[in-house]
Amino acid sequence: MTTALSQERLQAQITFAMEIDKLKRVIRRNTLIDGSRRENDAEHSWHIGMMAMVMAEHAPPGVDLDRVIAMLLVHDIVEIDAGDTFIYDQRAVERQSALEQAAADRIFGLLPEDQAKRLRALWDEFEERTTPEARFAKALDRLAPIVVNHHNDGGTWALYKVTARQVLEKVQIISEGSPELGAYAVGLVESSVARGHLAP
Repeated sequence: MTTALSQERLQAQITFAMEIDKLKRVIRRNTLIDGSRRENDAEHSWHIGMMAMVMAEHAPPGVDLDRVIAMLLVHDIVEIDAGDTFIYDQRAVERQSALEQAAADRIFGLLPEDQAKRLRALWDEFEERTTPEARFAKALDRLAPIVVNHHNDGGTWALYKVTARQVLEKVQIISEGSPELGAYAVGLVESSVARGHLAP
């Protein structure tokens, strides 16, 4: 039998589900690998969730893969309000935290309290990078655009005049989550420089 309380809970869940549909409209700087168009946040989150599944063997021993995937599914939800922050735009990065914290309060707050607390905790964990799961999740988040730009003649690196030094600064976070993936990312950067697709 449906109670008023269970109906209220379901309605909160539906409201949240409808709200996060907006993530499909948040356009990122990065394009698809074929360069045909820019990707949206929902596509990005799905893609790196799949990367976590197939690259799990490159995570530190004992990492809870389900938790990693859950973090990747929620990590960009705040961009519904805060927008996509280009990591090479220092002024935008400085404003990012406050905007995203406010967005997390509002969006996760749409859920029933227990679920709001659980999903917000996953988002906080991803942002803080204090667990092996969060560091691996963040590594994948950083690796994906490097792979795309490498296979897309420099992609957004060329468009926004990003240098290898700037990219390598971001690779450090990949190495913290997975030394093997970090080394792979360095190789992609070096190859992109050698091909003239990334400024030294």
